[in-house]
Amino acid sequence: MSQNLGAPCQPLVKKGDRVLTGQKIGDSEEFISAPVHATLSGEISDIITLIDPSTDRHKQAIVITSDGKDEWVKLNAVTNPDELSAEEIIKRIREAGIVGMGGAVFPSHAKLTIPDSVFIDTIILNGCECEPYITTDHRAMLEYGDKILSGLNIVKKVVAPDNIYIAIEDNKSDAIEHMDGLIASMDDNDCFKIAPLKTRYPIGAREMLIKVLLGREVPINGRACDIGVIVHNVSTVKAIYDAVVKGKPFIERVVTVTGAIRNPKNLLVRLGTPLGDLLDYCGGIEGEAVEIIIGGPMTGVSQPNPGAPVTKGTSCLLVKESKPAKEQDCIRCGRCIEVCPMRLEPSMLARYARAGRYDDCRRYYIDDCFNCGCCAYVCPSNIPLLQYIRTAKAELARKADSATE
Repeated sequence: MSQNLGAPCQPLVKKGDRVLTGQKIGDSEEFISAPVHATLSGEISDIITLIDPSTDRHKQAIVITSDGKDEWVKLNAVTNPDELSAEEIIKRIREAGIVGMGGAVFPSHAKLTIPDSVFIDTIILNGCECEPYITTDHRAMLEYGDKILSGLNIVKKVVAPDNIYIAIEDNKSDAIEHMDGLIASMDDNDCFKIAPLKTRYPIGAREMLIKVLLGREVPINGRACDIGVIVHNVSTVKAIYDAVVKGKPFIERVVTVTGAIRNPKNLLVRLGTPLGDLLDYCGGIEGEAVEIIIGGPMTGVSQPNPGAPVTKGTSCLLVKESKPAKEQDCIRCGRCIEVCPMRLEPSMLARYARAGRYDDCRRYYIDDCFNCGCCAYVCPSNIPLLQYIRTAKAELARKADSATE
C-alpha cells in the first residue's frame, strides 16, 4: 500500500472480495500519494504487514489469490488525447497510480502540477540508466520508442516548454539512432533534441542531468521546477501514454534480472510478482552467489526473502557473491569528498549519524545528498557511508513527522 514517495494508501477492499485486473484497491486523500491497483484477477485472500523490500520498513499489503483468468476492468480509453485539457490529463495520470520509475517513485501527477508562479522552460527526458548493470530504460527505448514520444507529447501539452532534451548515454548508440529516427518522422518536432551524454555514473541523477545540460543547480530542499525544469524517466512517460490514451493503470514494469544468473534478461513484470519467480524464469542462480539485491550495485538494498514482491520502484534484481567487509576507522583520506558529485563531506555526515547527532547532519547539507553511493564505493575503510546517511535522513524525516502530528 506504500509504493510512492508520499502518503501510504488505505485498502479499498476487504478479505474475501473478488477483484479484476486494473481495479483500484488502495488510495489516499493526500495529494502526494498514488493509488494502487490489482495486478491480476482473483480473490482478496489476506491483508497483511510485510517488510517493504526497498526500505526494510513494515508496510501494509494486500494478498490476491489468482483465479487464472486475468479478467480486466473496463479501461477508459480515449480516441483523441489532444482534446483533453491539462487538468484532465493530470487526473488520468493520478488515477493510474503513476510514479517516477527512475528510482525516486515521486507521484507523477504531483510533478506535473506546477504552481502559477513557476514557468517551466525545459523538459528533460531521462534515458540514462540510474545505475550500472541496469538496462531497463535502454530496452524500453528500443521496444517502446513511439509510445515514449507520444507520452512525452502529452507531458508537453501540460507544461508547454520551449525545449525538450532526450538524454541518452553515448554507449547506447542503437537507442540514440532509433529515437532520432522516430523524432525525424514526427510533426512539430522542432523543440525535441537528442542529447548524447558521456557514460559516467551517476549521470542519470536529476541533479547531474540538469547541471550538465543546462548549467543550473537545483536549490537545497528545492525541486527541479524551481529552476524551470521537469525531469521524467523514459519508462514513466511510456506509462503516462498508457494511462492517458489507453486508460491503463500502472500494474507492470520492466525489470532487469542480472548478475550471477544463468540467463540474464529484461522482463515485463506484473507488480506483486515474487522475486523468486523472476530468478526461476531466468534459469536460477549461477555459481556460489548468495546475495539478492533490489536495485543496482551502488544504492541497491539486499533482500534475503525471495518471496518479497516486485513494487513500482523495482528496476533491477542483481544477484552476486557476498563478500563481508569489516568496517574500520576513517583514515581521513578524503576520497569520499573527491568523488561526491554534490561536493559534500560524507565522512562528517556518517560521523554525526553514527553519534545520533542528526540535526548536525543538516549543517553539512545532508538534504542535498541524492544517495548515489559513490562515497561508500571508494572508501578504503569499508565504512557504509550511504547506510549512515540514509539512517540520518530517516530519523530526520521521522522527527519532522512527529512535529506535525
